Amino acid sequence: MTVRKVAAVLPSSKAAADGTTSRQRRTTLAAIAAEAGVSLPTVSKVVNGRRDVAPATRALVERLLDERHYTRVGQHRNRRSGLIDLVFNDLDSPWAVEILRGAEEWGFEHETGVAVSAVRHGDVRPASWTTGLASHDTDGVILVISDVTPSQLEQLHRADIPLVVVDPVNPPPPDLPSVGATNWAGGLTATEHLLGLGHRRIGMITGPGDYLCSRARTDGYRSALDRAGIAFDPELVRSGDFRHEGGFIRGGELLDLADAPSAIFAGSDQQAFGLYEAARRRGLRIPQDLAVVGFDDLPVARWVSPPLTTVRQPLAEMGRAAAQMLGDLIDGLALRATRVELSTELIVRESTAPPGQARSSSPRGQARS
Repeated sequence: MTVRKVAAVLPSSKAAADGTTSRQRRTTLAAIAAEAGVSLPTVSKVVNGRRDVAPATRALVERLLDERHYTRVGQHRNRRSGLIDLVFNDLDSPWAVEILRGAEEWGFEHETGVAVSAVRHGDVRPASWTTGLASHDTDGVILVISDVTPSQLEQLHRADIPLVVVDPVNPPPPDLPSVGATNWAGGLTATEHLLGLGHRRIGMITGPGDYLCSRARTDGYRSALDRAGIAFDPELVRSGDFRHEGGFIRGGELLDLADAPSAIFAGSDQQAFGLYEAARRRGLRIPQDLAVVGFDDLPVARWVSPPLTTVRQPLAEMGRAAAQMLGDLIDGLALRATRVELSTELIVRESTAPPGQARSSSPRGQARS
């Protein structure tokens, strides 16, 4: 994995007032590499004590590190940079944009810059992105990624970097602050809404099976069915990926069943949008032939046709809460709780209605472009 820096909100007027700039306050590995006339990986090797560097090159890099007062991994961070890092799996999702919005609002109010990075898969050693974070001046890190390993967390802890995780895949260690949403309650509410409309054969498109939030939403779905006295039917559940493609493919599988569901709960809004297209290609109308509920309440959910009924996950508020927790850690304040879960809310729009009368005459299975 590697870290690709894509954006930064420069720290505030406070830095400008004392006459310093971000270039003066921060010395990056890339700047040292450029001055030394060597590659960035070579400088990283020196920083991390690797032996496979020529002695003359090592001496030059070490001298530049010392002259620039570079903070090494594991050294105590006794000064502020006015910058925090926000690290995502990727940046091509509107979900990520909403998280960023909340964190940036907090940063603006607290005169703190927010540097945005994406973890990319490649041929670099797995811990390289944490090495990058540990090697530059950052006051703290918010992780919104799915595959943090214990060794990577330990590397950041050794560098004395305050850390908060948003929507972790698995239950985080008790001492690792995290922010999430009431995913189980959201899944329960979405399914109860469909049951209340009279639907009894309700499908679900989950997220990845190893995601904590996905499992919680599925458990909420199953609990609602159980409360209504409806037996769980595994044939009505398909594992998706939280993306449009997952909704389109897995939704199509559900719609092609001999006894297809009259309603489907999609584990994300993006999957619901993919399901819309799967239904359209089969000549099915929403909500007359198929009721659909999503999860997230992305801004576009109100503008699709028909507007999407969905479970609102307070994404911007989650980003802001994570930034506030990180700010408290940076200031040395005790957190009131290491785990914060913000409430979800069902937003009813026009994609849900009681089971329609036209289903039997719908051209099921006939694809239309």
